[in-house]
Amino acid sequence: MLRYTFKRLISLIISLAIASVVIFMVIEVAPGDPASFMLGMNAQPETLAALRSELGLDASKVERYISWVSGMAVGDFGTSYTYRTPVSQMIGERLWVSLPLSLYALTLSTLVAFPAGIYAASRRGQAGDIGVMGATQLGVAVPNFWFAMMLVLIFAINLRWFSAGGFVGWDKGVFAGLHGLTLPAIALALPQAAILARVMRSSLLDVMGEDFIRTARAKGLTARQALWRHGLRNALIPVLTIIGLQFSFLLAGSIIIEQVFYLPGLGRLVFQSISARDLIVVESVVMLLVFSVIVVNFIVDLAYAAVDPRLRSRS
Repeated sequence: MLRYTFKRLISLIISLAIASVVIFMVIEVAPGDPASFMLGMNAQPETLAALRSELGLDASKVERYISWVSGMAVGDFGTSYTYRTPVSQMIGERLWVSLPLSLYALTLSTLVAFPAGIYAASRRGQAGDIGVMGATQLGVAVPNFWFAMMLVLIFAINLRWFSAGGFVGWDKGVFAGLHGLTLPAIALALPQAAILARVMRSSLLDVMGEDFIRTARAKGLTARQALWRHGLRNALIPVLTIIGLQFSFLLAGSIIIEQVFYLPGLGRLVFQSISARDLIVVESVVMLLVFSVIVVNFIVDLAYAAVDPRLRSRS
């Protein structure tokens, strides 16, 4: 297990290094100069040059890349061009919205998808299976921002059970914070739950056709007992993959939902920074999101090894 973990850790470090180069190059070659954007089209050349020097934009791209990466290694993401505020402070404030929202949505997605997928697999071809698959097909087809608008219309405007937007802050209490994130979390969770339920069903059906399941049935186990004792654990590997990818998507791809509910999260920060050509913020937030994706995949790889010992023996 230690050797397996070490190999995955080396892969993680290499992936982060490549990702940092790609992110920096892609954002730096984007058209538009932050200093020109901040001063306007009629700015004097001397003023423009002074601002570029102040922001560090007059240095070479290699120097700027090394400065950016070395700063991130010690937790210094630089200073925002627009707000003149440490980027780490801005990210920290927004992360306390986006991270709980993603975890909340992932929890809801898993709590819905696991029972639905297991129920459908245990009743293959029956009315319950058809009903669950029909509901998941609808969940996959309908975009989450439409779910978000319907939730606002029903539960915020008509029933007035939730706020239509904004975030009260965690200083009001955990319950108040979770209450404010409930509608966005449901809007994010429903499509992901549909995908996860379908994967869970398919994986279970594949496993239930294996020889070791037939052997277990021949020894006297019922289909339900074979599913819970032997089938479920072996069906978890593809499901873990989807859960890891879903968390990464929920953390990095919730910009539309944050716009709908006007949440001060990382998605809105990226959107605002792109509009203001605040490159250092965009680079740092995107790198942080890529880091989260790679780390989640690393954890999923370790979970694979815990679930399937064959992976450890082959490494």
